[in-house]
Amino acid sequence: MDRLYWRTVSLVSLWQVAASICYYTVFAATPFFRDVFGLSRFTLGFVVTALTLGYAVWLLPLGALVDRFGERRTLIIGLVGLSAGAAAVAGAPTYALLLAAAFFLGSAYATAIPGTNKAVYDNIAAGRQNLAIGIKQVGVTAGSGISSLLVTGLAGVLFWQAGFLVAAGVGLIVAVIFALSYRGADSGGPAEYPDFRALSRNRPYRVLLASGFFLGAALFTTTGYTILYLHEAIGTSIAFGGIVLALVQLFGSAGRLVGGWLSDNLPGEPQRRIGSILIVQAVAGAALFVAVAATDSIRSAVVAFSALGFFVLGNTGVYYSYMATLVTSDEMGGATAGGQLALVAGSVVAPPAFGYLADTVGYRGSWWLLALGTVTASGLLAYGIRLEPPVDEPAMRE
Repeated sequence: MDRLYWRTVSLVSLWQVAASICYYTVFAATPFFRDVFGLSRFTLGFVVTALTLGYAVWLLPLGALVDRFGERRTLIIGLVGLSAGAAAVAGAPTYALLLAAAFFLGSAYATAIPGTNKAVYDNIAAGRQNLAIGIKQVGVTAGSGISSLLVTGLAGVLFWQAGFLVAAGVGLIVAVIFALSYRGADSGGPAEYPDFRALSRNRPYRVLLASGFFLGAALFTTTGYTILYLHEAIGTSIAFGGIVLALVQLFGSAGRLVGGWLSDNLPGEPQRRIGSILIVQAVAGAALFVAVAATDSIRSAVVAFSALGFFVLGNTGVYYSYMATLVTSDEMGGATAGGQLALVAGSVVAPPAFGYLADTVGYRGSWWLLALGTVTASGLLAYGIRLEPPVDEPAMRE
């Protein structure tokens, strides 16, 4: 592969790692928010909601701005915004300002998917793009794992905000490197929103979005409450909880790679083959949520959470691959935006519900709630793979 390929992939992946380090600081810091601001588990859930709501609200507008002004400019501004957001969270003096800072941080992260995907598709030849996207997406779990170790590790030797400040510094340094090294477009075409009207007539796609709500709820709530659960229910230190969350992310990366390989290599018609893999991941995730609820030792918790990461955090690649069997290539951009919004919608609602149950009936009820949600997702998917998509040439074919 030529030098331009690896230059583009390296810079975009570096941007993604730095962005994820900044964004996922909030998930790693939930125990500190609870102690410093005197939050219940229920009100703590709204911190995660504010973060993901900011992402959801700005995803489409910023995606349109990427099309209008080009990915280079928006990615540089986005990473500077992420650094500022991480610093703002660290400096928030009140709960209300913490929510505002988390919303701003999530808003800046909305530049990630449209900007980095445009960088790949505009600069890398067809036939090499899927590998480039796969490498770039590993930056999400790599960055979140680093963030977990950074926030919880530095809190033990310095102060709880130290990880946020280091993350902000990393973001600014990478923004400068990206600005000096990346030669992508500074301007693009007209700013346009996806055509959701046509997609709304696609029945199996609508069913997938409904399942995505529950899959996203499971993914982001698991990430947000892992450290706090291990600390309060299992009795681990916060630093050890950070290590476990990093393991969850590591196994999530492995799950994405294995799921992608199986999607390419198992026999059968693509819609049923890939949809069936996603169903298996959802069912396994539900079973593992029940297993997590029953853990009573550090060893069993580490094993259960690692397996949970493999199936629950590892299903997003298969989710989008299955989507590509339902829509045309021309619809894939809008379909991806809709699919991402469905995942994020679940993350807006689920964390406070999880925290409320943890406050009122205990963590076991909270994990069972996520198990019920993933069972619902698997049922919707089992129904959806029997539906015929209304497209003659889907984006993914044999």
